[in-house]
Amino acid sequence: MAKTEQESREYRVRTRDGLSLRVLEWGPPAAAPIVMLHGIRGYARTFTGLAQALEPGFRTIAWDQRGRGASDWDPAGNYYNDSYVRDIEDVVDHLGLGRFDLLGHSMGGIAAYVYAATHPDKIRRLIIEDAGPGASEDSAGSARIRQELLSAPRSFESWDAAVTFMRNLRPSVTEEARLDRLRNMLKQHPDGTWGWQYDHDGIARARLDPDPSRRVDLWPHVEALCAPTLALRGGRSDYFRRETAEAMAARNPLVRWKEVADAGHYIHDDQPEVVKALVSGFLAEVDSDDAR
Repeated sequence: MAKTEQESREYRVRTRDGLSLRVLEWGPPAAAPIVMLHGIRGYARTFTGLAQALEPGFRTIAWDQRGRGASDWDPAGNYYNDSYVRDIEDVVDHLGLGRFDLLGHSMGGIAAYVYAATHPDKIRRLIIEDAGPGASEDSAGSARIRQELLSAPRSFESWDAAVTFMRNLRPSVTEEARLDRLRNMLKQHPDGTWGWQYDHDGIARARLDPDPSRRVDLWPHVEALCAPTLALRGGRSDYFRRETAEAMAARNPLVRWKEVADAGHYIHDDQPEVVKALVSGFLAEVDSDDAR
């Protein structure tokens, strides 16, 4: 029988600044923990397929990051990397996690680099999906994301209108993946229209007019990584440059990278089976290395 997302466990964790985060888990509670962090307009359930592929050997933990999904919006608009890293600390402390594996996509990948570099005692292995130094500042993908934040409608007259919008926005992903994104990104208003289930305006302000003091230079963090690291790059990505991936591996021998053919920035949507195989293989390979 096929597994369903209802098999996840759900609970709330309160952060130090008072926000309530919706946390999901898959897999046996006693299994090895792996934390997964979604991107700027993502949601915890985006990792359902990958989490289920890792069962029963892993306990996958993911949450709707602040301002997204069923988690609280931040009235102070703290949608910056330092806030996301503090949220990781708060969830990890709440759950009493020891050492764990960490995976992050895009915005979640940026937070994952910083957390892993500054908490080396906590991270066994690090997996990054399409994120690296400079990507959020000066890549074609960062310009695309800013334009999407500027131009996205605040609401849709109908579900079909939202489907058409997402089909045009993400033409490379499967229809199933597009519908999954809409089910987790939209909510219906009393008047029958549909709006975003994330703090679009607050997130857009932080991205379009950021506080310069809260920008993060990822290079020192990449160089400081002490855990085996796998960086995945979409072969068609406009966000994470091949040259950056090569430079990361040259600067830190613990970093390896893999390009996933026929995938853009959303690798786990474009090539889900490939991502499952690469992540599973990396985790099994490093376990084998540790045993020798």
